[in-house]
Amino acid sequence: MLALFDLDNTLIDRSAGLEHWARGFVRSRSLPQEAETVICDRLRDRAHPQDFVGLGAALGLSDDPGNLWHEYVDGIARSVRCFPGAREGLEALRGAGWALGIATNGAGDIQRAKLAAAGLAPLFDGICVSGELGVRKPERRLFEAAAAECGASLSAGGWMVGDNPETDMGGARAAGLRTLWVANGREWADGLREPDVMVPGIAEAIEVLQGKTV
Repeated sequence: MLALFDLDNTLIDRSAGLEHWARGFVRSRSLPQEAETVICDRLRDRAHPQDFVGLGAALGLSDDPGNLWHEYVDGIARSVRCFPGAREGLEALRGAGWALGIATNGAGDIQRAKLAAAGLAPLFDGICVSGELGVRKPERRLFEAAAAECGASLSAGGWMVGDNPETDMGGARAAGLRTLWVANGREWADGLREPDVMVPGIAEAIEVLQGKTV
């Protein structure tokens, strides 16, 4: 039994973590309060080292962009938190014999830093990060690689748990996986094909998996 999980805003609250880090960064640099909005707007969807070239310029900073990136990686890893029930639920799935994998878009250093800081890394049989593979969800190759890291094959089926309708749900469906969408307060967009299961949060998603055998 294979279950692949997205990381950001599925298992961990990246949005809240980003806001927390931005507040602390702005205070530490004595920047105007509106700089928090600039940071969150630019990094809300994703963050890569090259993003800090433009961000540093927008904030009027003379720091080397590489140094800003490393400061961000360290700070965001300390700032993010698991959603309630995530760690305990994953431990229960492992105990029930599930093969668990991470299939996440992002840079390898920051995604692995967040997994380690949240104490989640040891719970997974495989961790597949787009920045290390050179291919991003929704492309099939990332799902294939994540399954292989878990010693499994997409041909045997499995589940993908995530929050993004296109990259997580659409990509996983095309790869032959069943789909479990974590809403986190959002409504499913009209016109999109619905996932197999919709749930309010990760705790409920894991409860669904605990009742499945395939």
